[in-house]
Amino acid sequence: MSEHFTYNKLLRFTLPSIVMNIFSSLYIIADGFFVANFVGKTEFAAVNLIMPVLNILGTIGYMFGVGGSALIAKTLGEKDREKANSLFSLIVLASSCLGILMLVSGFLLMPEIAGRLGAEGKLLEDSVLYGRIFILALPAWILVYEFQLFFVTAERPGLGLAVTVSAGLCNVALDALFIIGFKWGFAGAAAASALTQVVGGIFPLFYFGRKNNSLLRLVKPAWDGRALLKCCANGSSEFMAEAAFSLVGIVYNVQLFKYAGEDGVVIYGILMYVSLIFSAIFVGYSNGVGPVISYHYGAQNHGELKNLRKRSLMIIGLTSAIMCVLSEVLARPFSALFLQGAEEILPDAIHAFGIFSFVYLFTGMAVFSSAFFTSLNNGQISALISFLRTFVFDLGAVLLLPLLFGLDGIWYSVVFAELMAAAVGGIFMLALQRKYQY
Repeated sequence: MSEHFTYNKLLRFTLPSIVMNIFSSLYIIADGFFVANFVGKTEFAAVNLIMPVLNILGTIGYMFGVGGSALIAKTLGEKDREKANSLFSLIVLASSCLGILMLVSGFLLMPEIAGRLGAEGKLLEDSVLYGRIFILALPAWILVYEFQLFFVTAERPGLGLAVTVSAGLCNVALDALFIIGFKWGFAGAAAASALTQVVGGIFPLFYFGRKNNSLLRLVKPAWDGRALLKCCANGSSEFMAEAAFSLVGIVYNVQLFKYAGEDGVVIYGILMYVSLIFSAIFVGYSNGVGPVISYHYGAQNHGELKNLRKRSLMIIGLTSAIMCVLSEVLARPFSALFLQGAEEILPDAIHAFGIFSFVYLFTGMAVFSSAFFTSLNNGQISALISFLRTFVFDLGAVLLLPLLFGLDGIWYSVVFAELMAAAVGGIFMLALQRKYQY
């Protein structure tokens, strides 16, 4: 992390993190594909309905991972490896305990949660079934999110990539085995995803728990409440972004039930699957470059901070344009992939893609600007960007624009929210350039 980064080196360093995030997204997409094509449309809607709630719980690990990585990388930059290992171990222990508590409460409250989302009849039963099976793996899922970040901080992104790819392939294989082979149907899809989280979350515990050739190792932690609070506060912006994205998804589902019924939820699910992959690239890049930014900030290497900011913005800008074009080109084949047996709503799905594709012009800047300030250990600015992006721009737009444009207003709202978030992020980066000397 202490080296000078060219475009080539920056892309090679962040590539494992990008691929890790893509494969993590494939966990969810694999379930959707098998459920949509081998179980039924109502079950597919149930996955899309309950998954945002589960994702809010899982991204607790993202908060610990992002905030902890920034704190640990800064400590490594200050040449205090013993303290870095203690912080690392404390964060893993605290997040695991929290995951167990949320598992119990979430399992008990699942019927009420699904009911409040508007599910009734078979849709309610399916949502509760999927949610209760999946949530059994919540502590492991939290660790999956964390270790994606910690492998990068430990300078072992390649191993993190191998773990994530293996878990992703395991998920696809188990989906096929449980749904098609064993004919377990919808319960099989949930069980496959739950077991996948266990694979991805438990293996890193064995690796870091033994002597290894990375920068980090699990040790007996010393209690440091202030550091734990700082970790959570610093990572709260990324958690807010991810959790609020899921919360917005819940509100979208409620609005879609109102304007388009179950078919609207199905179309939104397809759009979100594409968004998961494309957004994973932006998030993966930001996660990958984040510890490097934190390291040079801790070492006060201002020249390299300028270099990282400049090259990152160029990469984000070019990728954004490519994604917008790809989304338009892939609209029909991707929609058809998930709508076998429900081809009557294919034209509506393609129309939605035509509007939604423009969101990728702005998502990269919105994600990177928030992550950039997290890497500088400025959780307040990062949290503010995330708060405005989701709770102000996103929620406001999805509640107001459908009143003006009907169903199309729901698709326009995401584009508007990301445009505003990207603008706010850019303004903060310009305003604080002198303070951080990047």
